Amino acid sequence: MSLRFIAKDPNSPDGDSPTVWVDEETCDLVIQGFKLDETTRQACLTTGSIPDHELAVRLPARMVSALREACDAAERSEDR
Repeated sequence: MSLRFIAKDPNSPDGDSPTVWVDEETCDLVIQGFKLDETTRQACLTTGSIPDHELAVRLPARMVSALREACDAAERSEDR
């Protein structure tokens, strides 16, 4: 597996989170984010379950440009 680093949250106090990568083989996005608080988790569950092998994470709005960049990189990789 080859992960292409896209960006880390520039406002992360310790520089470890959140982070966005693109898997260069599958073009999947790999996202590290904040664990959801229980209120947000319950709101997510109103549209369906979150299976045990999945999780939902929260990214701050300031990471939107990183997500756009990751989506663009994934699309470019798919076109190869």
